[in-house]
Amino acid sequence: MTFTASLGRSRTAPSWVRSGLLLALLALLAVQTPGRWAALWIAVPLVVAASLLAGWRFGARGVAVPIVAFVAVIAVAGPMAGWAWWIPVASLSGLWMGLREEGDGPSLGDRAWMLLPVLLLAAALPWVMSYPSLVGSVERQLAAGDSQLAELTRQFGTAADQQKLLEATLAEQGKLRGQVLPIVLPSAIFVWMMALVMAGRSLGTRFAEVLRWPPVSRASVARWRLPDGAIWLLLLGLALLLAPLPRWSATGWTLLLNIALGFGVQGIAVVESLLLTRGVPLTVIVITLLFMSTIALPAFAVAAVAVGLSDIWLDFRKLEPAPQAEDS
Repeated sequence: MTFTASLGRSRTAPSWVRSGLLLALLALLAVQTPGRWAALWIAVPLVVAASLLAGWRFGARGVAVPIVAFVAVIAVAGPMAGWAWWIPVASLSGLWMGLREEGDGPSLGDRAWMLLPVLLLAAALPWVMSYPSLVGSVERQLAAGDSQLAELTRQFGTAADQQKLLEATLAEQGKLRGQVLPIVLPSAIFVWMMALVMAGRSLGTRFAEVLRWPPVSRASVARWRLPDGAIWLLLLGLALLLAPLPRWSATGWTLLLNIALGFGVQGIAVVESLLLTRGVPLTVIVITLLFMSTIALPAFAVAAVAVGLSDIWLDFRKLEPAPQAEDS
């Protein structure tokens, strides 16, 4: 691949201080995370940054980075270590981003679609043999947190009736959590990996500046648009939930929730873009959307997803702005 990235991009790469703070935060979170999953806080961002730069500079030959990550995972952790598989899979997303950095770079919607390898691994997670033990481990950690909270309130001298109410509430929440956790855990891990991939992209931006490469592309939220093919993953998730296949429910929810989240962001982007074309200040738009999401979150979420889905066929942002009415 010819290294022809646009030199006209805004040079606003994060400073060394910002990158150092990001690494320090990731290291702190790694210390707070139990087990081998803690290594992902550092390993995933670094391998994503390396894959992005390799794909950007060397094109398809940059696939060597995910291959090396895959071999390292097999050699160090073994093929049955489910936690380690996120490293080479996230590396594939980083490589995909790097391959699209030529020219103007990918839009935010395209960049979100590049997380597809991570999403597919999250959807397959309930079928991994170690998944029940993972759910049990997370449940024990959360139950230990509840016990610590109850003990802390007891030490502060909480009234007996209030203490009983708190313990009863925690017990009810524990029962509900036991039913919901196996379903939502893959989505929670996907959101975590998405944040780590974005952290890796931020580090890649800094490394590109050090190498005196053109800045990594930036994109506006108002132009967020998922590829039309994302609708098929949404329908697949819905079909798995409606089918009489209980074992597939966690996979169905993972696909449905996360693709719906993407279309919800697309709906918000449509509203933002249309308001911006009519001269509404961005600050007013953000405050209005935050207010609406606060007072009517369920309705706001459904409406955002509906607008995002309809944008597939109507493509609102290609519509001409309405002419301003003449002064009477």
